[in-house]
Amino acid sequence: MNHRIIYLIGFIGCTILMATALYFQYVMELEPCPLCIVQRISFVLIGALCLVAFFHNPDGWGNKVYGIAGAILAAAGAAVAARHVWLQNLPPELVPECGPGLDYMLRVFPLGQVFEMVFKGSGECAEVAWQFMGLSIPGWTLVAYVVIAVIALYQAFRRYPQ
Repeated sequence: MNHRIIYLIGFIGCTILMATALYFQYVMELEPCPLCIVQRISFVLIGALCLVAFFHNPDGWGNKVYGIAGAILAAAGAAVAARHVWLQNLPPELVPECGPGLDYMLRVFPLGQVFEMVFKGSGECAEVAWQFMGLSIPGWTLVAYVVIAVIALYQAFRRYPQ
């Protein structure tokens, strides 16, 4: 398959994932926790990278760079999603207390402390508000990140005709 088509599919996939997240938030009224927002940012960055790669139409090393960058972004998103799934599977007595919202933290605390607080997670991150086939929203985002990482690595290391 043409590498440009794969980049376009990646962009469309990330757009669909973000549209789904916005549907959950504004139609189903499921408020995103700080870890959800970080996962959204990762999908936006991956989608933007795919769109740039689609228009750039790289050859050889360019595909390696875009593929590795996409895999790194997907791995970062997967790490956040895995942490989120872990928080959701903690026994109730071990769940951290609910913390302030991300917008408040960004206004009040230094950026380094905001990252630390977000990645620790909070009680709201441990809540499972929706499931499909036994997986919560972070579980499905983890699956999506793994698929994206595999495709990105395929793009980076496949042989292209000269």
